[in-house]
Amino acid sequence: MTTSTRGAAKAPAVLVLEDGRIFRGRAYGAVGETFGEAVFSTGMTGYQETLTDPSYDRQIVVATAPQIGNTGWNDEDDESGRIWVSGYVVRDPARVPSNWRSTRSLDDALVGQGVVGICGIDTRALTRHLRERGSMRAGIFSGEAIAAEPELLARVQAQPHMKGASLYEEVATREAYVVPAVGEKRFTVAAIDLGIKGMTPHRMAERGIEVHVLPATATADEVYAVGPDGVFFSNGPGDPATADGPVALMTEVLERRTPLFGICFGNQILGRALGFGTYKLKYGHRGINQPVQDRTTGKVEVTAHNHGFAVDAPLDKVSDTAFGRAEVSHVCLNDDVVEGLQLLDQPAFSVQYHPEAAAGPHDAAYLFDRFVSLMEGQRA
Repeated sequence: MTTSTRGAAKAPAVLVLEDGRIFRGRAYGAVGETFGEAVFSTGMTGYQETLTDPSYDRQIVVATAPQIGNTGWNDEDDESGRIWVSGYVVRDPARVPSNWRSTRSLDDALVGQGVVGICGIDTRALTRHLRERGSMRAGIFSGEAIAAEPELLARVQAQPHMKGASLYEEVATREAYVVPAVGEKRFTVAAIDLGIKGMTPHRMAERGIEVHVLPATATADEVYAVGPDGVFFSNGPGDPATADGPVALMTEVLERRTPLFGICFGNQILGRALGFGTYKLKYGHRGINQPVQDRTTGKVEVTAHNHGFAVDAPLDKVSDTAFGRAEVSHVCLNDDVVEGLQLLDQPAFSVQYHPEAAAGPHDAAYLFDRFVSLMEGQRA
């Protein structure tokens, strides 16, 4: 990605999709060029948490909500140390942010971190196009980066696909760190960072868990050196088919029968460790209004999602695996995509969505309590 400083809110900009569809608008954020997979997010709030979610690495995010930036940008709601999206696409950016916690505008945050965006385009038409044709490679070009359309299209089509992309190591922490328990310490958890969001260890800390966040390359010896009562595998970007290292680590954790919880990428890792395949969704699930049924209770939850891949596991039967019986515990009510797995003969489960949901909703927060219950049961 190449960028220039704030320019030019009025500078022309163009979004080019790999199938040749072109949208023209104005520069938003930094001026220059950027490439990534174009995806859409249906959340009406929580854009700061979305932009700083490491799972969006190398993706150009299209906001389906028409007005973005109304609450500005603050210093408390980041989910990581930086913005991870490759580019941002909005229809009507707020001219003046209005919120007592805001310290600067969204535009200022994008410029400050060199994130190229585009505004003033028909995001409804773009979203319908991506839903019909599927997520695809794209480029945003503004200012002097704009060139002849055939040249821009050729550059977009030369970019790598998301399928087959190994990205989790480039977003994960390089050094281990500890998030202390809030109040009395009850448990110790080793959390494997595959693109972890800041709110995730915080949700565990609220429940008396001391969280040791470890790099994606952590070995079993490094995991068990912290004396974990449980092991957690986080969300993250890219194709789970490339994550052989985390799958091998999870296999060792399952062999030791340590209580295990995974979310998003961690759910896909569990699927692979149990012998299931994974596949790329046509346009994925992204936003904070996705309906999921917990099949163990029958309850329907409104949940936060960000995933373009899914686990290929049977919905209609219990499967035999190397670690005992496994079943699909959660399913998306929009399209029957697997949204959770659980083992029936040992303490391990996962969900495909984000129960920490800093921007809401909080229907799925009970899953952290379920993890605590597994650790209590193992200790007993």
